[in-house]
Amino acid sequence: MANRTKRRRLLPKLLAVVVVLGLIIVALWYLLAGRLENPVPTPLPGPGPDQPQSQPADCADVFVMTIPGTWESTANDDPYNPMANPISLMLNVSRPLQAQFDAGRAVVYTVPYVAQFSNPIAFPPDGQQSYNNSRTEGAAAARTQLSSVSEHCPLTNYIIAGFSQGAVIAGDLAADIGGGNGPVAADKVLGVTLIADGRRDGTSGNDIGPPVDGVGAEVALGGLDFPGITMTGPRQGGFGSIDAKVNQICAAGDLICTSPSEGLSLRNIPQSIGILVGAAGNPVHASYNSFVVDDAGTTATQWTAGWAAGLIESAPVIPHS
Repeated sequence: MANRTKRRRLLPKLLAVVVVLGLIIVALWYLLAGRLENPVPTPLPGPGPDQPQSQPADCADVFVMTIPGTWESTANDDPYNPMANPISLMLNVSRPLQAQFDAGRAVVYTVPYVAQFSNPIAFPPDGQQSYNNSRTEGAAAARTQLSSVSEHCPLTNYIIAGFSQGAVIAGDLAADIGGGNGPVAADKVLGVTLIADGRRDGTSGNDIGPPVDGVGAEVALGGLDFPGITMTGPRQGGFGSIDAKVNQICAAGDLICTSPSEGLSLRNIPQSIGILVGAAGNPVHASYNSFVVDDAGTTATQWTAGWAAGLIESAPVIPHS
């Protein structure tokens, strides 16, 4: 009888310990999965009488930044000769540009970052970085590089292009730049192209290729805030002053950039997360190297490389000191 009484007294204490441990585990899960942070605005020097008329000899006329998609980069990849993923989609843009232009005319820089998308409901855990952590790392790396180039090469102009997760990062940069909060001045941006942008709102920028319905997955699921996956909704204010310079490429059936679908719903979060994780590897999302965007049979990557080359060819030649 006494033992039974002791067990009854211990039971509430054990339950309390279990609850506390559960709360600690959930808190650690949120911390390790990462929370998105708003980038700190980068102060830019305004035009004035001290604006330089030339820049250092090692500065290119144009700085081209490409940002690979999920599973197409690593944090320690070589930004001038990326080899982390030999079939990375953005290599079909960066390599032709590197072959066409010397480094004095255009430097092509591929942002190295972890580029992963962990499934937070996978059991056992898949061992990848969360989307939030990956996107935060990629955005920070891109902003830091652009700020560094802008500080050293004040007259250089910029072209930015990204695919998938890289398109979200590139689009967010474009929105910040167009809103006056970016790492480079808006008038220095020659153009931006986003391939399969998860924050595509269907109205901002210029659509390239056959028209598609729907919006990006982050817009369709705006408000979803699960450990490691924050769906941020549309970019408030779009691309601001550089809207006319931003291009969107999205293939019909690609859930990353053209949602909603019946499967993507805040009413069924586990199913939506599963679809989202799988969408990054579906055949349509992986087809942009063959996805045709015009009557001439030009593919998305060919169009992007040709578009960038045209901007480089017409960019001003900058005097060097």
